[in-house]
Amino acid sequence: MTSELFSPLLLRSGQVLKNRIGKAAMEENMAGAGQLPDERILTLYRRWAAGGAGLLITGNVMVHAEALTAPAGVVLDEHSPLKPFAEWAEAGKSGGGVMWMQINHPGRQVPSGMPGVVWGPSDIGVSLGKHSNRFGRPTAMTPQQIDDTVTRFAVTAHRAEKAGFDGVEIHAAHGYLLSQFLSPLVNKRTDQWGGSLENRARMLLDTVYAIRSAVSPSFAVAVKLNSADFQRGGFQADDARQVIEMLEPLGVDLVELSGGSYESPAMTGRPADDSTQAREAYFLDLAKDLVRTSPVPLMLTGGITRRVTAERVLYNGVAVVGMGTAITLTPDLPLRWRDHREADRMMEPVTWSDKALAAAASMARVRHQMRRLARGRGTSPGASPTLALICERRKQRRALRGYRAWLAATRRAGTR
Repeated sequence: MTSELFSPLLLRSGQVLKNRIGKAAMEENMAGAGQLPDERILTLYRRWAAGGAGLLITGNVMVHAEALTAPAGVVLDEHSPLKPFAEWAEAGKSGGGVMWMQINHPGRQVPSGMPGVVWGPSDIGVSLGKHSNRFGRPTAMTPQQIDDTVTRFAVTAHRAEKAGFDGVEIHAAHGYLLSQFLSPLVNKRTDQWGGSLENRARMLLDTVYAIRSAVSPSFAVAVKLNSADFQRGGFQADDARQVIEMLEPLGVDLVELSGGSYESPAMTGRPADDSTQAREAYFLDLAKDLVRTSPVPLMLTGGITRRVTAERVLYNGVAVVGMGTAITLTPDLPLRWRDHREADRMMEPVTWSDKALAAAASMARVRHQMRRLARGRGTSPGASPTLALICERRKQRRALRGYRAWLAATRRAGTR
């Protein structure tokens, strides 16, 4: 029997989602002083909380202060004050939904010029052709660095629970560190973390185990996983199926399916494989196959903008419908769907021939909308992707100066 969009979902941890609509993670890049959430993020999440989604997942929060996806990234580690995070959790839960924190380590996907570390399973850099210099050159992680990173994930999850979050989502997609270990194209190790899929999945599985051991049984633990990397010889749908089966015994509540990476940015709606270039529910074809064997409820994110599409996703056995851009443009979209109304604003895709630049512009334009919501304003779907990208890069430069100063100060103080 298929699930109704507005029916509750009971998770393994005992947590209940009031409906099947999830606000998916999108990196806000809005950290205030000290790499902490501030009033802008609280305002943004109050807007989303009032919109009726059963689940809100934050943009990725960094577990390692010296490894950020961008200089305005939020950091939650053993030294971070919990009060700003408690306020964030409260804002996200203010509409009666569940609030999870997505936690992440970028690995090799650290912008060039950033202080700190650029790590990967191997020393293979991000390949973006003429844009490859956008990212730092990675060094292969030592066993100690791997173990320390697993511990960092567990510390962040434990502190997220203390701050009042209902769960965490471990980011193992989109080419970030845990996804890098899963990829045979990036992971060329010959030790216990390389070679077979079981070995390549080891760091993810150890992370899930460490987190589950550090939090209470009622605290949700989810994983965001690529359904495929959309790169020849990379992480494929059958790999995803096997990893989901490995996750089930560890007590995972939900697996969110997405796809792609910076090298093949399928998550922005421009998959490398023409057969997957549907304008809506990009990864549904792959998800339908994974649903048949998955022992864990699945959430599907990518290109879902209309209720009829969301219902089609549920009809095919997916448990939760995830939305990013659509719920940013129309924060009350779940409530509209409940009343059988649709969004009255859409955003045209960025169709530049340079895929890497188009993906960056798409993300910059979404963040532009988030910043407008964070200021209490309405969205502007017609915003120029070119201007959004220019504005984003200016903000990144300013944020980088602040991050450099903060990191240097914490190092001098011996707190990091």
